[in-house]
Amino acid sequence: MRRLITILSLFIAFQISAQTDAENLKNIYTNSLTNGMSYQWLDHLSNQIGGRLSGSLNAEKAVEYTKEEFEKLGLDKVWLQPVMVPRWVRGAPEFSYIETSPGVTTNVNICALGGSIATPNGGVKTKVVEVKSLEDLAALGKEKIKGKIVFFNRPMQADLISTFEAYGGCVDQRYAGAMEAGKYGAVGVIVRSMNLRLDDYPHTGSMSYGDLPNSKRIPSAAISTNDAELLSSLLALDKNLNFFFSQHCKQLADVQSYNVIGEITGSEFPNEIIVVGGHLDSWDLGDGSHDDGAGVVQSMDVLRLLKESGIRPKRTIRAVLFMNEENGLRGGKKYAEVAKSKNEKHVFALESDAGGFTPRGFSFDCNDVVFAQIESWKPLFKPYLIHYFEKGGSGADIGPLKDNDIVLAGLRPDSQRYFDHHHAANDTFEHVNKRELELGAASMTALIYLMDKYGTATITNKEALKD
Repeated sequence: MRRLITILSLFIAFQISAQTDAENLKNIYTNSLTNGMSYQWLDHLSNQIGGRLSGSLNAEKAVEYTKEEFEKLGLDKVWLQPVMVPRWVRGAPEFSYIETSPGVTTNVNICALGGSIATPNGGVKTKVVEVKSLEDLAALGKEKIKGKIVFFNRPMQADLISTFEAYGGCVDQRYAGAMEAGKYGAVGVIVRSMNLRLDDYPHTGSMSYGDLPNSKRIPSAAISTNDAELLSSLLALDKNLNFFFSQHCKQLADVQSYNVIGEITGSEFPNEIIVVGGHLDSWDLGDGSHDDGAGVVQSMDVLRLLKESGIRPKRTIRAVLFMNEENGLRGGKKYAEVAKSKNEKHVFALESDAGGFTPRGFSFDCNDVVFAQIESWKPLFKPYLIHYFEKGGSGADIGPLKDNDIVLAGLRPDSQRYFDHHHAANDTFEHVNKRELELGAASMTALIYLMDKYGTATITNKEALKD
């Protein structure tokens, strides 16, 4: 009888709690859609500051601006966490053309890849070898590559519904192409942009030389998808055409920057920390609105929406705006390093770094028991068309926090248009829809609210019922 009473009591309590949760989620979504701040913050970040490459003046302006906005929210604590970051500069605009015969040229759109060296003064002009993969490169060998430009032309796989999976399937040529081609004596690398659409925008992104000696490091650039198609077509007709490109980028000494952190201290379990965040830095070609201005302002609005909705968290909720995700992950690593040194207990971390498009749900890096608990919340999200709850990845910046106890998660917006803008000059404010951005901020706040309210308590109760 006592067991039956316990079960009935828990069931009634669950029903009452579910009704309260539904009301709180409705309040969160209403506040975000009618009184949100994310779009206004993004407008300033994008249009008044602009692209925020690590180590740049704009990155420091973004640090100052977001810290000031955190302070206006009346949070319990706001601070800057110092972190040394790389400083790579693009220099004068890149220039490139295809030469099909002496004096007959067609200009094409390229951009230097982040971390690349410059071309020699006067640029590089020579024959081109087209390959589809690093394996193709190795098969050709030094004899066929030495003294030439390697053109990596493997497109993103169009029949994959997950565009992030398609991106992951070909990004190795961008990241490691110059490192591998340099070993065979190539004098430069041109990489097809990571973009499913055919357009004229070259897409930058990080690349690495690994431990390749300076003498073998070669310049590396991305070419737009339209021009990659053109170059490939012309090579099919004439393997002896020349390709020219010139770029003036440079790697400078590291400089000090900051992670920007705002916090609401927990009312019951202040030593249990929940993190929500995005990365404050961006590439320099656009203004970084989708990657990752959207994640930054959504994370900021999570704290504001909790306060506006009258929710006093039991656990400490900390918004972290990470610096240097794009070309080093220094901010995420520093945050995890400091957390470990202070023996901080992080129980949950959520990152938004997939654009400001319509939210579809979340992916979770956790065990099966915790995931079963999270799935029980799906009915609360159904009215807002949030259906995607899957085990999988989370976010690059929160990855260094991973241990056996913390649950990691990533916001998953609709991804079909994301790589049209990713790392390109058209990643700009006008391509972010206000309502979609605000729905994302509300969805993140709702998940943070539920994780804070229940933690592992409900899981414990469920396990108790089995005894």
